[in-house]
Amino acid sequence: MEISPQQNPIELFQEWLQAAGKTEPNDPNAMALATVSADGKPSVRMVLLKDIYNGGFCFYTNMESRKGNDLATNQHAALCFHWKSLTRQVRVEGAVEPVTTAMADEYFKSRHPLSRLGAWASQQSRPLGSRKELEDRVASYEKKFAGQEIPRPPYWSGYRLVPQAIEFWQQGQGRLHDRFLFTRAGNSWTMVRLNP
Repeated sequence: MEISPQQNPIELFQEWLQAAGKTEPNDPNAMALATVSADGKPSVRMVLLKDIYNGGFCFYTNMESRKGNDLATNQHAALCFHWKSLTRQVRVEGAVEPVTTAMADEYFKSRHPLSRLGAWASQQSRPLGSRKELEDRVASYEKKFAGQEIPRPPYWSGYRLVPQAIEFWQQGQGRLHDRFLFTRAGNSWTMVRLNP
């Protein structure tokens, strides 16, 4: 596989994501998100890429969750996409910033009503006494917002990871994989091929 040094890595990523959408059985936009706490402890979990906006990778969450707390103290994170059906992987590293209020509101309105209620009911990442406790809170908010638009909770929003580095990996025979690393250089990118 060859990739041109002049290739825009965001456009290349979008091509790979589109291809994954045709072959992956579930959530081709699923990505591992790695964050680091204030005391230097790493944490990783799967989240969904919801948009690529102005060259940044956008995802949404409860800002009081563990990932939200990590990002409040260390605004750097890493993403990893793995598409088994295509034997491809993309790693992304960069700084994270909040999305705009308008973007968060627009995406929240697009969610299923139960997901919107769940955003109110779930105290994400904190201990939960029982499943019933969560279901009772969902029912309580369902009653509270009956007949009206479910608003976005003030602690629920999105983040945009602005990439500083993007690595593309394609499986090769005999573990002779192809790896290409794009690194941001001002408003442009430089590319190097890496050993597998």
